[in-house]
Amino acid sequence: DSTVVAALAARAFGKDAVLGLFLNERDSSADTVRLGRVVAEHLAIPTVDEDLSPMLAAAGCYTRRDDAIRMVVPEYGDDWKCKLVLPSVLESDRYRLYSIVVQPPEGEPSTVRLTPAAYLQIVAATNFKQRTRKMLEYFHADRLVYAVTGTPNLLEYDQGFFVKNGDGAADVKPIAHLYKTQVYELAAALGVPDEIRSRPPTTDTYSLPQSQEEFYFSLPYDRMDACLYARHHAVPADACAAALGIPTEQIERVYRDVDAKRAGAKYLHAGPLTIGS
Repeated sequence: DSTVVAALAARAFGKDAVLGLFLNERDSSADTVRLGRVVAEHLAIPTVDEDLSPMLAAAGCYTRRDDAIRMVVPEYGDDWKCKLVLPSVLESDRYRLYSIVVQPPEGEPSTVRLTPAAYLQIVAATNFKQRTRKMLEYFHADRLVYAVTGTPNLLEYDQGFFVKNGDGAADVKPIAHLYKTQVYELAAALGVPDEIRSRPPTTDTYSLPQSQEEFYFSLPYDRMDACLYARHHAVPADACAAALGIPTEQIERVYRDVDAKRAGAKYLHAGPLTIGS
């Protein structure tokens, strides 16, 4: 998504009028950092490196997150790795609750169910990352008199897969009307390197590798796109199921999940309330 937005901006305004930011921190994967540089070199845009780790540490991002993890994993150490996971909506109609996957430096990963308090604090602490990135984006936009471009696609924008006043904030969102599959098609048309286009979508928020599917969405993005399109256009569940080769009852669960996430996203999209006399 970010690569396509950068490519569109470079094509529209010229590469010298676009600034790319490397906003990495200690949990960022080395592969994300490397691929970001591949994109910048491919587009020949100027870039700035910003290390978020000191700011996040000063705000207590890591400490608050780790304290929350220790509510359910008391032995969790500062050098451990972690990620949040959510059961697939396809499995059953049960209420889905988040778990934490933790891994010590020399050990195997284990999964522990989160309490509501632990889950909420982990998410609240982790949201420092998206909001700190946005703060730095607007610093550079202000000093250069630039606009900040957002990178959500339609699936993320519709389903609330963003942080309010974090990655959800931007002056323009050029791909928010495009399904993820369309973004990949646009990437090919823009000549984005194969290495970028072949990489599965990730959150790159937690220290363990994490797919968007296990963290938030019910299905791989291409099938999730199809379900979202079908729900938008009132396609019956059995017709969608036949097209995707998935049992109808599972599509019905996905439809309910789409509706629930869309309802939850209303708060994320809402502006501030102003109280008049």
